[in-house]
Amino acid sequence: MSDTPAPETVEKPAAAAEKSLDQLLAEAQSRIDEQKDAWLRAMADAENARKRAQADVAAAHKFAVERFAESLLPVMDSLEAALGAGTDSPQALRDGVELTLRQLKAAFQKANLAEIAPAAGARFDPHKHQAMAAVESENAEPNSIVSVMLKGYSLHDRIVRPALVTVAKALENQAGNPISDSNLNTN
Repeated sequence: MSDTPAPETVEKPAAAAEKSLDQLLAEAQSRIDEQKDAWLRAMADAENARKRAQADVAAAHKFAVERFAESLLPVMDSLEAALGAGTDSPQALRDGVELTLRQLKAAFQKANLAEIAPAAGARFDPHKHQAMAAVESENAEPNSIVSVMLKGYSLHDRIVRPALVTVAKALENQAGNPISDSNLNTN
């Protein structure tokens, strides 16, 4: 009798090991397929969410001014009524224009569109004002506002249009320029 086992008995454990390796491989492949499917679903969900968000943003942009437009409709109606009235009274026309201006200001206030109208003498602020001219002024400090040419407007703290202003500048030396050639001694 020999100590080596019969060849049939050696093959059985190897076949069992092969079978278990095949089972492990099939299980791993099935897990890979499940994870791949879950990944594809997650990618599709993310793409759908991105498309929905883009559609929402597009709709928001398209209809963002809807409420503002609704508040401007009475202003338009008042202007059309003023033009269609054909009144001969300048006072009636002035009253109608003042009413229309009040309606427009109310619409601006609803939309948080604020007026930028600096007072004369106020400090020039380059974030809110645009200097259209600089003039010498004895009565105003340099870099202060002398006059407002056109009011500015801001929307929720964002400048829509800066106020167009005239700014005071320092007075030039009125005794003459000490560096000019005319003041040099030619001895």
